[in-house]
Amino acid sequence: MCHQTVSLVARHLEANGIPTVVFAAARDIVEHVGVPRLVHNDFPLGNPCGEPYNVEQQREILEYGFKLLERAFVPRTTIQTPFRWSKGDAWKDLILTPEQPFQSEESEKAWLERKEKYRKLKAEGRV
Repeated sequence: MCHQTVSLVARHLEANGIPTVVFAAARDIVEHVGVPRLVHNDFPLGNPCGEPYNVEQQREILEYGFKLLERAFVPRTTIQTPFRWSKGDAWKDLILTPEQPFQSEESEKAWLERKEKYRKLKAEGRV
């Protein structure tokens, strides 16, 4: 599930009296949506709760979430874990660039078309 969807579900649950904590790697997206509680890890997308097979790290990250659930008394509370990706930050060079080398020209064109269609629907009040 994408960060935005999880964030919106968390907001809905909170509005209905169910406390939530979101674990995410894309801090800007999740904070923009306005989740009540966020545990952020500076890891590649898809790894918000730790590195694969690193059970001890995953347990520690979950513990951050439990503590946040207990102690966060103001909305939109974010904590940053101290963990770093064990293989370094080279993954950021593939993601955080304007070129986005992982994306083909065709897929980028399709994405831009969908984005424009959404903008038009939003302007018409249909979404």
